[in-house]
Order: sequence, then C-alpha cells, then structure tokens
Amino acid sequence: MVSGSDLSENLRCAEELIFEAVNKGATLILLPEVFAVLESGENGLEKMVSCAQDYRGGGDDQITFLQQFLSEQASRHSVTLIGGTIPLNSRPSVDLNEFRGSNKPVVELIKTSSIENAPNLIDRRVRASCLVYSPDGSCIARYDKIHLFDVQVRDRQAEYSESLSYEPGEALVCANTNAGLVGLSVCYDIRFPELYRRLFAMGAKILTIPSAFTKVTGEAHWLALLRARAIENQCFVLAAAQGGVHSDLRETFGRSAIIDPWGEILTCLESGPGCAVATLNFSRLEEVRASMPISNHMVLR
Repeated sequence: MVSGSDLSENLRCAEELIFEAVNKGATLILLPEVFAVLESGENGLEKMVSCAQDYRGGGDDQITFLQQFLSEQASRHSVTLIGGTIPLNSRPSVDLNEFRGSNKPVVELIKTSSIENAPNLIDRRVRASCLVYSPDGSCIARYDKIHLFDVQVRDRQAEYSESLSYEPGEALVCANTNAGLVGLSVCYDIRFPELYRRLFAMGAKILTIPSAFTKVTGEAHWLALLRARAIENQCFVLAAAQGGVHSDLRETFGRSAIIDPWGEILTCLESGPGCAVATLNFSRLEEVRASMPISNHMVLR
C-alpha cells in the first residue's frame, strides 16, 4: 500500500487488495503498518490520535470502526486477517479470557519503560497495535509494537521520533491461527533478533512483519533483515510493506515479501499498491528444521 492522510481512501484500497488476495487463493492476509493513516509531523500525530480507538477485545460487539472494518473483512472472506497496525488508546489486558474459544494467543510479558520514557506525553500517546482476526470475524490476538523508531535517517524527514506518538508494548505474542502459531512483530522490531528467537521458542512457524521502512533504510537492509529472521529461526516470514511516495512526500521502500525457512524469497512486490501471494509448504519447514536442528544445538539461551 501507499497509505496517506485520507482515511476513507486508505480503507478503500485495503478492501480492494484484500479482495484481490482472496481471489488469488490467500487464506492468511497481512496488511502493512499504519495502513489506515500515514502522515508525518504534528498534523499526522493529531490525525492519528483523533482516530485512535479503545480496544474491545475478542468477541465484544461494541467495537470501533477500524476494528469493525478488519472484523468484517475477515468474516466476509473467511480468512485470517492480520491488520498491520492501528492506533489504540488502551493497553491490553493480561487476562486471556477476553479471547474466546480454543484459539487463545500465546503471550509472554516482558519489561519495558513505556511510561517512564515520556511521562509528560503519556496522555497523548497511543499504542501501535497489530490485531489478528479469525475467519469468523473475532479478534484472536493483539500485539503492541515494542521497539519504537527514534532514529536519524539521511532522507527528507531526517529524524523520526515514534516515541512522541506511541508508547511501547510489553508483551511478545503468538497468534493461534488456522495456519499454526504466528509470531507477531512490527517494522523496527526486525532489527532485534532476540525478539524473534523468543517467538521461535514460543512455537512460531510464521513470523509477520508489517512495516513502513524508509526508502533509505530499506534499500540498505530490508531484504537482508527479512532473510536473516527467516533463516535463523527456520520460519516463514510474511512482510507487508508501505511502498511509494505518500501524501506528505515521505517515501517508503516497499518490497512486500514472503520468505521461506531456508531464506528463499518466494515472492516480492516492488512498490505501489498490490499483493504478494505464495503457498506456504510446511513440509519444507519441517525438512529444514530436521536437517539442521538448531533448537537442539543452542548453547546460549
């Protein structure tokens, strides 16, 4: 996607791409980071905060419009839908009973300094939340982005400070889907391999990485990082990326890709709106893990 400041246009594009993916046979669909609104600067922050929602959890009927959109798309097409990220006001509950049925997520709590980092901003900051919806439209997992992109980049924007807009999450999450356990992450998380090793230890066979990599950092590192996370954890990697020039002139790298557990790029979409679709061969995953049993050879844990 090439999301911009127009929420309705972004949702229309997402709906069309979901329909296209379904027609190509997809049963597990991943949207990119900030698919609903992507705008930089103070205006972008205000718009994001204005459309931030409370989280209603698994099965609650009183869900808000972005969650309703994701739920309806999942149930309409009978697919598992991983909704990139949307801004949420509320922190997640540690009570997994809010997720109904037998497909509760696997969650591991960690320690982060989400409040201490910016106590004066906490009332305005939101969570960058990745929600997973089952084919019946119920929310089965929530992951809040842990690593925030506070860096300097040699591009038009020059400096990125996500912690001014977001507070970090504090839990690792694997969603229990029809395709198996899916380890959830977002964008800048990809530079922290220890997160993915923990997801591997939790049983993940698929790693999802919705992203909005800058063109500069993407050209240098994106595909290398995707392949590294796939190879070292012997998992499929699904990475849906923003890709193109956005309404605020920010430029993202694109290259939405699906990588197999051996690091082979199964499909890659250069940039612009579109969908990358591939078949995940889990017998190949088991073959890779059996022939090179890294889980048995780990010394440092």
